[in-house]
Amino acid sequence: MEILSSSRICKIILTILSVVLLYNVSTKAQDLQRRSHFPKPGSSFPSDFLFGAGTSALQVEGAASEGGRGPSVWDDRVNRNKGAFIDGDKFPTMIQHYRRYKEDVQHLKNLGINSYRMSISWSRLLPDGTIKGGINQEGVDFYNLLIDELLANGITPFVTILHFDYPLAIHKNTGGFLNSSIVNYYKDYCELLFKTYGDRVKHWTTVNEPQVVGLFTYMHAYDNDDPEPCQTTKLCKQAYIVVHNYILCHAAAVKLYREKFYETQGGEIGLVLGSQSFEPYSSKSEDVAAAKRLMDFFMGWILDPVVYGDYPKIMRDLVGNRLPNFTEEEKNFVAGSTDFIGINYYTSHFAKHETNKTNMILSDNYDALGISVDFNAEGKTLGYLDKYGGNFVYPKGLYDVLQHIKKKYQNPNIYITENGIASFNITNPLKDTHRIKYLATHLNSTKAAIDNGVRVRGYFVWAAFDTFEFRAGFSQNWGLIHVDFKHDLMRQPTTAAKWYKRFLNHVI
Repeated sequence: MEILSSSRICKIILTILSVVLLYNVSTKAQDLQRRSHFPKPGSSFPSDFLFGAGTSALQVEGAASEGGRGPSVWDDRVNRNKGAFIDGDKFPTMIQHYRRYKEDVQHLKNLGINSYRMSISWSRLLPDGTIKGGINQEGVDFYNLLIDELLANGITPFVTILHFDYPLAIHKNTGGFLNSSIVNYYKDYCELLFKTYGDRVKHWTTVNEPQVVGLFTYMHAYDNDDPEPCQTTKLCKQAYIVVHNYILCHAAAVKLYREKFYETQGGEIGLVLGSQSFEPYSSKSEDVAAAKRLMDFFMGWILDPVVYGDYPKIMRDLVGNRLPNFTEEEKNFVAGSTDFIGINYYTSHFAKHETNKTNMILSDNYDALGISVDFNAEGKTLGYLDKYGGNFVYPKGLYDVLQHIKKKYQNPNIYITENGIASFNITNPLKDTHRIKYLATHLNSTKAAIDNGVRVRGYFVWAAFDTFEFRAGFSQNWGLIHVDFKHDLMRQPTTAAKWYKRFLNHVI
């Protein structure tokens, strides 16, 4: 799950005590929902559609100091600030996926999915982040074994190259993504992956949610011990530099894959961004304009460059010289640098025009002159508040995001790489019936978008297993397969997992 959602949950808990709300969906989704909030069985989707679930190495793998793995930036952050993280003591071991991967693959097989979204730990393959520093063969072997185990059980690996985490040595020695030299280190890492696993991995995503890293770690300074003082000045620069370098890393990896590996491996490569729709706070023109701005500042920040070669004009206008420039050469190789777009979708918000930057918190970009809010001018919300998951449920937002990408970005192939809801406010985490409605209605919206011409090629539930959700630790129970820390990390499918399996087996 994205870092963004944990903060949103905190905001909701602080601002809402008790809410009973009506569920509001688009005309398409309404037509489906009048019959039932359950979608048709999986057979109603395209025959080659990928149905899966996902995790990241950072959030499940564990074995932080085992098998030759080097320290990562997130190891360092948690180790130095354990008190700020629920379950910080569990961070080095996680759910022991590194040791129990064979067992976990059997759970994935029993779930009935045909694809598994996973990530590879840069620190496990290259302990100091560089080829020169040495390749860790134990790490190489682990991912060979995991990929082979997935394929032997009929599960297609869908691999993210960088899911938030990267070697601490690179960060300390160069400044990490604040330094453009990261592009060459990242490219070397990618080449190692393509050479080693590309004969079996046919779906690659380069980076996960770069704009969320920019906003949270650098603009709002979450889990950042040395931030620039723009929380006071509201004139941030580092966030834009970091995202700029993420985009260049992505484009460099795609260029490398297309030139050296595609002909023999025949796979596809894209990137993943956080997504949400923004609807105007009111009918005032300033709020209508704010909704469009927030879409540009959140999703357009990534999609405009990788599709068209440069940032949205409104970002240039409002950020000015703090927004880095692409050279003409960079524009040419950044434009069109994705075979597909992956989106992580959880919820949506209203957008309200706001010129006072001190009122912008959490995920708001200081330069966007707009804030995201849960209630509009009439006191209405987008969807309903799920009291068990702490999030507003708004499947129409997913439909709207898919339509937005189709219309503005040349109707690309799309994978919904994350979609799900927590279960932190229920007595028995195995009885997650609220999650069934969440998944069913979002699958409905996905199918409605496909029927309306959007080229969605896959859907992944977040998460396959309970994952370490940053400051929330394991407290939110995100997994379709629950992990019981009181009983030797025993894995058990939840009620929603059993529903998902029935759906995939065409029996509902």
